Amino acid sequence: MLNGGVHPVIPSQGSVGASGDLAPLAHLAQVAIGEGHALLKGRAMPGAEAMRAAGIAPLALEAKEGLALLNGTQAMLALLAIALREAELIVDTADVATALSLDALRGSPAAFDARIAKVRPHAGQAITARNIERLNRGSAIRESHRSPEKDPRVQDPYSLRCAPQVHGAVRDALAQIHATIAIELNSATDNPLVFTDSGEVLSGGNFHGQPLAMAADQMAVALATLGGISERRIEQMTNPQTSQLPAFLVREAGLNSGFMILQVTAAALSSEMKALATPHSVGSIPTSANQEDFVSMGMGAARRLEPMLANLRNILAIELLASCQGIDFLAPLRPGPETRKAYEIVRATSKRVDADRSLSPDIEAVAREIGAGAFAKLLRKLPF
Repeated sequence: MLNGGVHPVIPSQGSVGASGDLAPLAHLAQVAIGEGHALLKGRAMPGAEAMRAAGIAPLALEAKEGLALLNGTQAMLALLAIALREAELIVDTADVATALSLDALRGSPAAFDARIAKVRPHAGQAITARNIERLNRGSAIRESHRSPEKDPRVQDPYSLRCAPQVHGAVRDALAQIHATIAIELNSATDNPLVFTDSGEVLSGGNFHGQPLAMAADQMAVALATLGGISERRIEQMTNPQTSQLPAFLVREAGLNSGFMILQVTAAALSSEMKALATPHSVGSIPTSANQEDFVSMGMGAARRLEPMLANLRNILAIELLASCQGIDFLAPLRPGPETRKAYEIVRATSKRVDADRSLSPDIEAVAREIGAGAFAKLLRKLPF
């Protein structure tokens, strides 16, 4: 069906994530047996018609097969697996954005020294520290303010200095979620289970989505964390009291609002993400005459990840735009060769802001590059 472009139309609401994703999977199974509704290469039609047009014979179900198609965690698992892939691209993008912001704010790379991560050996922290340190090598901006005479500041704000610890915690959370998904993708979640070696039929609870619901909650917290710290770096760059740059990153700020509204937008998106990060896995409501008296709410937990990822792409797009604008004010000093590659991706889609214009298209364009993995790919090619 996937190869033939037959996509069952599945309502996104209606599953509590226990006894399997019954309602969503029923809509999937309907098309597999020649009923329900489907999209055939994007065109809506009855399921039977879509199967016939694709040359696929509907399933003729035998004993227990109908139950097996419904009684599992596949709907919430699919959403969570797709979200994980996007989240992995986004946390890499956040490291790239931080490296650009570090230059724009003339921050110090000392906090990314490998020895700091070595004495607190969380794996994610070490990865982010290494990424940012390698990205910022060769920065003429850094060299211009290395001595205390040129820059009396002792330490950078946490949104820069603690990026390895914050991004790293997100990385570690995603690694744990990855392990949970890998187990679930290779598991039997039907009930009852038939064990052919002994001929036994055992009734259990592998259909219960609690592992996935808790993983989705963990991812939501991780995404909200990345959005929050990115917004703080945007504020640092647009605020002349902290940036040592023109107010709102534009000349003649009295006549131009520059990046002021972009920071407001990032703040709004970040706030929305905090609300969306509210845990679902503790929100059980009994169902089925109290037989199913504790359910996972995993489908709702997984569904809210998509809007969170969209918000985060836009927040990081704003940070990338702001950091490149800040770097432009530091010319002729330039970032290092690896960070310049990220700068060039941004500038290929958004020119420098010299006077007010609508920046919505710029945010959308950079967000598309984030979603396509353009910035994350830069980390794969960094020199050691």
